[in-house]
Amino acid sequence: MPAVSPNAPYRLVRRDWGFLGEFRAMASPCELLIASHDEDIAYDMLDMAAREARRIEQKFSRFIGGNYLWRLNHADGKCQSIDEETWQLLAFAKQCFELSDGLFDISACPLMQVWRFTQDAKMPAKADIEAARALVGFARIEFNSQELLMPQGMQLDVGGIAKEYAVDRVAYELAESYAGISVLVNFGGDIACPVANAVPWQVGIEDPHQLDHAAKVLAITQGALATSGDTRRFIEVEGKRYGHIVDPRTGYPVSGAPRSVTVLGPNCVTAGMLATMAMLQGEQAEAFLAEQSVQCSIFR
Repeated sequence: MPAVSPNAPYRLVRRDWGFLGEFRAMASPCELLIASHDEDIAYDMLDMAAREARRIEQKFSRFIGGNYLWRLNHADGKCQSIDEETWQLLAFAKQCFELSDGLFDISACPLMQVWRFTQDAKMPAKADIEAARALVGFARIEFNSQELLMPQGMQLDVGGIAKEYAVDRVAYELAESYAGISVLVNFGGDIACPVANAVPWQVGIEDPHQLDHAAKVLAITQGALATSGDTRRFIEVEGKRYGHIVDPRTGYPVSGAPRSVTVLGPNCVTAGMLATMAMLQGEQAEAFLAEQSVQCSIFR
């Protein structure tokens, strides 16, 4: 029988290989595969993971009014103090921006507010897209380890890196706190396994043409993988499909992008960066990933 916390929506289920832990955070189903038969240890690991994932969500989600990111986004052009965690995320975002020649831009929040990928969403007006695009441009952000200064009207959306960051944080904190116990952390398909498991974990990759069906199964002993795609977030206007990966240079969803890209990497943030960059390359996604010499899976 699954063990359920009386204070939080966690679920812990015994398996032959250990325990499966489940909770929700960052608008995603979150799982821990724990190679331990000690139920108390497994529950403590699940509790630690859920707390850390929800802490990151509360701090960096652009959908939570009044939180840490909201305050940065509503600074009205004034310099704001930042902590070391935010500085590290900004430094990584800058690296993504530079490596992608400006395609991977976390300042694209104004565009994401214009484009709404819901069932009743409509095509945004061209004037609204252009107005939002004028507020985008990571190169105009000034920051160091203590302060951040953004032009008035610019806002950050760290959704493209925060979930992968949360996966790595949780995975490595668990590895440090529970030495020797292999755990696979899976937040909505973004995965990390920092401690090698004697028996490889079996991970299914969803087929975007048949949702909830695993098109491939990967055996992972150690490492990470991340997936980027428009399988669940898109709109169709006059028979044309628009995915949620928006090109900040044009203000419109990327043309010719794959339905999904999954990349294997040493950690989840690296895998996620490459998967998103590949999506942003559109028709050139395969060529881009071939240049990176990484293991990947692409569906069109």
